[in-house]
Amino acid sequence: MRRIPRAVLAFLAAAGAVVPGTAARADDGDRPQFRIRDERVGESSGLAVSPTHKGIVYTHNDSGHGPQIYAVGPDGRTRATFTIGNAEARDWEGIAASTDRATGRGVLWIADIGDNMDGAWPDVSVYRVVEPRTMEDATLRATRYRFRYADGPRNAEGVMVDPRSGRLYVVSKEFSGGVYAAPAKIRTDKVNVLRRVGPAPIMATDAAYAPDGSSFVIRTYFSASVYRSPGKLLAHVTMPPLKQAESIAYTRDGTALLTGSEGEDSPVYRVPLPASARPSSSPRPARTSARPREVTASGEAAAADGLLGVPMPVLWVAVALGAIGIIAFVAYRTGR
Repeated sequence: MRRIPRAVLAFLAAAGAVVPGTAARADDGDRPQFRIRDERVGESSGLAVSPTHKGIVYTHNDSGHGPQIYAVGPDGRTRATFTIGNAEARDWEGIAASTDRATGRGVLWIADIGDNMDGAWPDVSVYRVVEPRTMEDATLRATRYRFRYADGPRNAEGVMVDPRSGRLYVVSKEFSGGVYAAPAKIRTDKVNVLRRVGPAPIMATDAAYAPDGSSFVIRTYFSASVYRSPGKLLAHVTMPPLKQAESIAYTRDGTALLTGSEGEDSPVYRVPLPASARPSSSPRPARTSARPREVTASGEAAAADGLLGVPMPVLWVAVALGAIGIIAFVAYRTGR
């Protein structure tokens, strides 16, 4: 994000603004649901709603910080700080929550998947932590799972877990991004392979599964898209303006999204979902553990949603026209 010229970002945001979203604006107008008050959280890069502690949302910092996650209450104040004692915080970019069906305990998945050099690391890691029973500062131990991509290194910021199958997914942050599925059973004694199963919007910064597993959302810097399954779009959702949109999660009832930003005293907004993207009234049958269908970049990805859900060909035409307009304006001003 920091490498993209401000003029380009402004143009892209303006271009995206002409595409209507299908959801209402953030609840209570433009007022955030809460602000993250902890001065230690200056680069909130992920959100996960606790499946067992009502009102608790977990967040963590981006790269350059220690291996801590923060349990934040509905007033934005930190209830507890958990240090992951056996983890390395190389470039933490996302966090997801699920429930262990055997024990009923909450599970947190912390994704050390950032790779701004697109190949600087031989593999990336996701840490699995059993959610603490009490909101008290503590040091926790995690299980580390290592991953590599079947089609080469990727920079990624989105992680999500299907609550029905328990399968882990990573969403890459690229101009032609993808949704990558982990094996049905991930192992600690080898590097697991992530395989592309669908496209993702341009520069995806986070992702999350709905609590009932009926859909998932992918966040970009400018908008969010809800999918029934990889490549199967349900709705585009208009997001509130944020300094640097980095995180998204479903509320516990699945009827709205929480989205946040980096920065000190960063806001977290609650955005209601359109009816078409809300959980169904009757639960769908659980998925099998069969591996999702793998796709190539020349297949479904060619038809991937672009920025704010604009099809890629349309987006590039818009970018080209905008660039031509800027060049013409500069030439006109220079010639005066």
